[in-house]
Amino acid sequence: MISLKAELLESLDASTCDVAHASTLPPELYTSQEFYDFELKALWDHEWLCIGLASQIPTAGDYFTAEVHGEAVIAARDKDGEINVFSSICQHRGMQVCNDTGNTRTFTCPYHHWVYGLDGRLLGAPAMERTENFAKADYCLPKLSVEIWEGFIFVNFDHEAQPLAPSLERFTPYLTNYDLVNCVCPGTFTLTDLPWNWKIMFENFNDGYHANRLHQIIQDFCPSHLAEFPVPWEDNSNVIFRTNGYVHIDGGFNATHKALLPIFPELTEEERWRSCFALIPPTLCLGTAPDQAFFFIIRPKSPFTIDVEIGYLLHPSALEHPMFEHLLAMSDAGVQVFVQQDQDATTKVQIGMASRFAARGRYSWQEESHVQFNRWLVQRYRKHWPNEKG
Repeated sequence: MISLKAELLESLDASTCDVAHASTLPPELYTSQEFYDFELKALWDHEWLCIGLASQIPTAGDYFTAEVHGEAVIAARDKDGEINVFSSICQHRGMQVCNDTGNTRTFTCPYHHWVYGLDGRLLGAPAMERTENFAKADYCLPKLSVEIWEGFIFVNFDHEAQPLAPSLERFTPYLTNYDLVNCVCPGTFTLTDLPWNWKIMFENFNDGYHANRLHQIIQDFCPSHLAEFPVPWEDNSNVIFRTNGYVHIDGGFNATHKALLPIFPELTEEERWRSCFALIPPTLCLGTAPDQAFFFIIRPKSPFTIDVEIGYLLHPSALEHPMFEHLLAMSDAGVQVFVQQDQDATTKVQIGMASRFAARGRYSWQEESHVQFNRWLVQRYRKHWPNEKG
């Protein structure tokens, strides 16, 4: 059990100071149902949440459905090319309007055939002419705020939220030469019911300390001691990132230690000697290598369960390579080694967080990203803490 008292909030200061003096977050923050429920209100109700790629719906009428923050939503591109995201819950009797992907001009609820447009407007409601004071404009599918950043679709349940892109400006120069908007995603795969807290997922993704320790041999080309934190943290930033250098140019996360797919042609030589790892909490982890970008979309289901959707972004020329399918399979096989090693570690970390012997540990300099993540979290905890307005 955990209690959201002022003392707990004050104790979090020890996790936000300089990395040389900071301690890890209290273990209870990874196991408590009460704290998880608080996080959903403090973070998911107000922050920008990634639901997928704009390239999934390239033409007018294209749509896909997703679940975000416990809500079924539809992302659709309208006839003007704008992407709208709105609830999939019919405003008549609560039926889910659709739960698939495709192309359409309108959405028809299968229950009573209420018809909605690509922007969520109610266009038709049969046999409602005798219903007094009924106006279609009052029963549109509720819309979420939408922002497209680097080809990713973000939504926000808080219509007063500040724009996302300005808060990511520290990181965007590190993506310029990848031109992610015009990249190709050859598909994604989803790992379901992974048994750990969402914060453990974020910490592991951007943890330079374990790079060639947990991933010994397969990641020796990208060792922990070459981790760097190039841009100082800013309180108004919504991205936490680091770079990690290679011991040779054009490194790759596979058994060869070399990039297998075509290199992004606009990369500088400096960029070909490193990877970047970024967190855009609370849903997106994004990384780069010379031949690909890769992303994890995190969907928490409980204090100790998440789903993770994983995908790659490639330069369009990669698909023209005569051995593309084989190279992609080899590259993915390498990634799966990392995934399996990380799954084992994060599962055991979650178990450890529930132990009576779990401690507030200390950080290595190679874990500077964790302290920045803590600062991002604690800012928002303070803002929404019960009876504590900071």
